[in-house]
Amino acid sequence: MSKKLFVGSLSWNVDDHQLRAAFEPFGEVTDAKVINDRETGRSRGFGFVTFADAQAGETAIKEMNGAMIDGRAVNVNEAQERGPRRGGGGGGGGGRGRW
Repeated sequence: MSKKLFVGSLSWNVDDHQLRAAFEPFGEVTDAKVINDRETGRSRGFGFVTFADAQAGETAIKEMNGAMIDGRAVNVNEAQERGPRRGGGGGGGGGRGRW
C-alpha cells in the first residue's frame, strides 16, 4: 500500500527532480511533485512525495522532517485528504435580497 507525504517549507529553487532525489534513499518513489502557482508558474513552497510502500513513507517522515533540502529545513508529514471545496463568491445583490 502506498503512502503520500506532504513536504512543506521547500526552497523556491527545488524542482520535481530534486524533491524525488531527496526522498529516493528511503524507498521507491512513485511520484514527486512540487506545486506551482497557476498564474506565475513559481513554486508555492510545498510538494508531495508518494512512496510505493507505506513503511518506506513512514521512515522518510522520521528521517526527513527537519532535514535540509537546498538550504532550508523542510516539514514532512503524511498528506491529508483534501475535503470538499466550497463554492466561490457568488455575487451578492447589493444588500437587497429579492426572494
